[in-house]
Amino acid sequence: MTLLYFDCYAGISGDMTLGALLDLGADLGEVQKALAGLKIAGLSLQVKKVSKRGIGASALEISFPADPQPHRSFRHIRSLLDSAPLPERVKERSLQVFRLLARAEGKIHGQDPEEVHFHEVGSLDSLVDIVGSAAALETLKPHRVLASPLPYSRGKVSCSHGILPLPAPATLEICRQNRIPLVPPPLDVEGELVTPTGAALAAALADSFGPPPPLVPRAVGYGAGTRDFPFPNLLRVILADTGEAGQEGVFSDENLLLETNIDDMSPEYYEHLAESLFQAGALDVFLTPVHMKKNRPGVKLSVLAAPQKAGALRNLIFLESTSIGLREMRVTKRELPRRVEKIKTPWGEVRVKVCTLGGRIVNRAPEYDDCLKAARDYKVPLKKVYDSVRKILEETGQE
Repeated sequence: MTLLYFDCYAGISGDMTLGALLDLGADLGEVQKALAGLKIAGLSLQVKKVSKRGIGASALEISFPADPQPHRSFRHIRSLLDSAPLPERVKERSLQVFRLLARAEGKIHGQDPEEVHFHEVGSLDSLVDIVGSAAALETLKPHRVLASPLPYSRGKVSCSHGILPLPAPATLEICRQNRIPLVPPPLDVEGELVTPTGAALAAALADSFGPPPPLVPRAVGYGAGTRDFPFPNLLRVILADTGEAGQEGVFSDENLLLETNIDDMSPEYYEHLAESLFQAGALDVFLTPVHMKKNRPGVKLSVLAAPQKAGALRNLIFLESTSIGLREMRVTKRELPRRVEKIKTPWGEVRVKVCTLGGRIVNRAPEYDDCLKAARDYKVPLKKVYDSVRKILEETGQE
């Protein structure tokens, strides 16, 4: 099981996140391709090597368009991302980061999140940080993402609203809404260690927060912050194989299961509800037909989530459904270690999910999205693509 761990001992910002992921080994070409999909003429990204108190790290060099850029609302940014030819997971993660920022800013300023204008966050460097980080993470493909608690900043920060206390109100609101734990900084310093964009990236990308589990480091990357402190101002990211597997190598994790029975909601609403829950970080969403009191047929909505995502998911269920109450249970999820392999087919490369038990391969399954894309691009039946992949696996002794 591959784990990506954000070690935020000195804080986290958007440029530190993208720099650390690229330093770790994320594909710069794929990141640049994603940014080019935004179709903003004159926008480009390069990476340079720097040193922070003797530790080598990656920092970003962003070229900006000559024309002045507008302050973008969440509605505008969502339209920009929806129209960009980005991989679906990159688009979803990017939208989730902006959605968290919009909810925090909306709460602080008493505005509809759709109409929030991001000012600094809506600037092009933040678009690069957020979309670039989502694209970089997609090239690394970890099975899980964890993060350490975030350091609590002290002092003041100057922004478009004037002089504000640290942590910046949006940063603190993101941490509150997503139950991100805060701890003292490495030393008693003043300065912004966690930016709103950094907090939103941590909340959107990490499955949970806390100390790392037992792990075997595979690669380490460092992303440089712009300021200098008495400690290295770096975000450290670790790609590792976890030692959490139990008997026969089965991986386990503690989650929350949110459930509610619904008997008075239009079936048309369930698709939007499930989509919204997945976008907000649900690990799984499923519906079960049930027979309820007063002999009414109904639907049991079940949502599996990491504990720190439960608050946002709970609110979504109440806002987007007719439910007026929930059951919450702590559950242990056990799953097989897995990896992704690519095989060549007559219709291009298709990813295959490989699961093992006790080190022995027990299942290989073609990725649906890859097969669907191949079927559409080459105008062949989906089942023909699936059959071809399975045949190749059998012929190579991999099934």
